[in-house]
Amino acid sequence: MSLEHFKYVSYIAASDTDVWNALFDPKMTQQYWGHINESDWKVGNRWAHIRADGSEVEDVSGKVLQIHPPHHLVLSWQEPDAHHGGTHSSQVSIALESLGQDTRLTVIHSDLQSGSLSYQDVSEGWPAIISNLKTLLETGKVMDNDIWSAN
Repeated sequence: MSLEHFKYVSYIAASDTDVWNALFDPKMTQQYWGHINESDWKVGNRWAHIRADGSEVEDVSGKVLQIHPPHHLVLSWQEPDAHHGGTHSSQVSIALESLGQDTRLTVIHSDLQSGSLSYQDVSEGWPAIISNLKTLLETGKVMDNDIWSAN
C-alpha cells in the first residue's frame, strides 16, 4: 500500500510564541482539541494525546523527534488500528513562521496509508483542530461543538 501525506496551512492573527504556547498549554488544548498533550517535550521522550473528559483515555502517543521552540515540532504519531488490532505509525511536523504580528502554521502529517481510515481522520481532523485553535487565539472562544459532530 502506498503512503501519502496531508498538508494543512493556516494563517493566525497571533504571534508565533502565542501559537506555540497554545499547542502545549493543557487548558488551551482541552478547549480547542478536547485533549491534553502530555510530555516533557524533550527529543526522544514520549508524548501522549489524552482525552480531557476525565476518562484518561490515550488516543494517540509517540515520541518527540525534533523540537525547536517556537518554530518547529516533529512527532511520531501512533494510534490504535481498530481494523487490524495493532497500531498505525505516522509522523506529524508542525512549523510556525512569524509574519510580523501574525503566524503561518503548517501541519504536515506523513506516512499515512493511501485510502486508509487514518488518512480520512487526519484530513478531516486537522482542519477542524487548527480552525478551532485559530478561533480561540483570535476571539478568545472556541467554535460551536457542532464542528466535531460533522467529522
